[in-house]
Amino acid sequence: MVLTKLDKEEKVIGKKLYDYQHGAIDRIFERINEFPIDYNLLYQLPTGGGKTVIFSEIARRYIKQTNQKVLILTHRIELCKQTSNMLTEFHVDNKIIDSSVKEVHNDPDITCYVAMVETLNNRIKEEKADINDIGLVIVDEAHYNSFRKLFKYFEKCFILGVTATPLSSNMSLPMKEIYNDLFVGENIQSLIDKGFLAEATTYSFNVNLSSLKIGANGDYTVKSSEELYAKNTMQTKLVNAYESTSKGKKTLIFNNGIQTSRHVYEVFKSAGYKVRYIDNTNTKEERKNILSWFKNTPDAILTSVGILTTGFDEPTIESIIINRATKSLALYFQMIGRGSRILGTKKEFSVLDLGNNVSRFGLWTSDIDWHLIFKNPTFYLENLISDDEIERNFRYVMPDSIKEMFANSKDIDFDFDVKEEYEIVVKSGQKSKAVLMRSIEQHAKICAENSEDVFDAHILSRELHDDVEFRIKQYSYCILKSSNNYIKWLEEDYKRQLRVKISQLFH
Repeated sequence: MVLTKLDKEEKVIGKKLYDYQHGAIDRIFERINEFPIDYNLLYQLPTGGGKTVIFSEIARRYIKQTNQKVLILTHRIELCKQTSNMLTEFHVDNKIIDSSVKEVHNDPDITCYVAMVETLNNRIKEEKADINDIGLVIVDEAHYNSFRKLFKYFEKCFILGVTATPLSSNMSLPMKEIYNDLFVGENIQSLIDKGFLAEATTYSFNVNLSSLKIGANGDYTVKSSEELYAKNTMQTKLVNAYESTSKGKKTLIFNNGIQTSRHVYEVFKSAGYKVRYIDNTNTKEERKNILSWFKNTPDAILTSVGILTTGFDEPTIESIIINRATKSLALYFQMIGRGSRILGTKKEFSVLDLGNNVSRFGLWTSDIDWHLIFKNPTFYLENLISDDEIERNFRYVMPDSIKEMFANSKDIDFDFDVKEEYEIVVKSGQKSKAVLMRSIEQHAKICAENSEDVFDAHILSRELHDDVEFRIKQYSYCILKSSNNYIKWLEEDYKRQLRVKISQLFH
């Protein structure tokens, strides 16, 4: 049977589909008609583009026109339930196969199964799964490799993988080895221009990631991330970032460790903000209550670890804070995507990056050659900018909220160019540390000009922490001496001399 395009009557079944979704469905069915069995197609569409709506309509139409069944594979129970609910809206009789299902019977009244991948794999191995007449297998979040183990049981089916990022979670198992081709849908900027996704305003805050370690999965380890992000200096940087860009906005914070998330909770709570935390230690009932609170509290802050990157849809989110670094392109897009849903008057949201992720991957809206990544993922990963290069190219820009504290010093150039000063000092035959002395003098002057007394000036100088940190790093690159211990000593010595210089200006 040749699968036909949607007629006018079919277009009103279930949720309303947009033109680009209709177009994607038609193109996918063209491929199903051409390769009805033993063919694997990967479909890419950004988070928020409606992948679940699209493959639910594909399932409905496929079942109606072929009288064969559809199997949809997911890796999260939340995705399982969401998919089942969407299929029901499309009038598709479906059954969830999760850990509570001990045996899978071939029910003639069920035309579509929504299965947790591990549960179905176990039931098949136990010979307790009787699933016949499957013609189409749909794989949600297909970039995860846990699905591969099931493909051997469905070799005579058409397999459709859907993902926002067609880059395998395991680089030793590239997606091109199991999918015959990639179909790329609408890009993020196009969906924004057409009013389907919110516009992101991105703020980057440089973080020294030299202490982070890479784990076996290719991403930064939780242990090294906890050691960095749980520090008081990082917690202060986080709160300052929030207050300067997102204060009063409903905010979701992503961390790479439970201890960091708990620290974040305590810091924001102590500062008087409405905040809660959520992680895999919360009970099902606790999680439900927390998410309900988050949904119904306009200026809520929710600090999380991992569990809200997929299967979580809260359109009221106005700000996303990435309080971690990641090497995972998929995770980067998933985190930002949680804030991209439009709702009523909400047409934009904020992204605060405290892990140099924007420098690593580019802006969320950047044009990406997904075909190149699909065909040659190793080349893409090997050419990602390194943390050291990010650090060297970063240029600190003082936030307006801090500049306002130095309003009396409008004639002062806040962008002190360390590299330029270093060249001047070297050419004049002075010692290189003269650069730091000039910097200290400038910092001391603006602190004095904007304070009533020496005590106020010392307090104000603390607001210069990020600027001091940046200048010290730039100086260390100039003198080719950038060990962590040496940089730390330079920062402490700089702040000590800054205090002395401030005191001298008031006597």
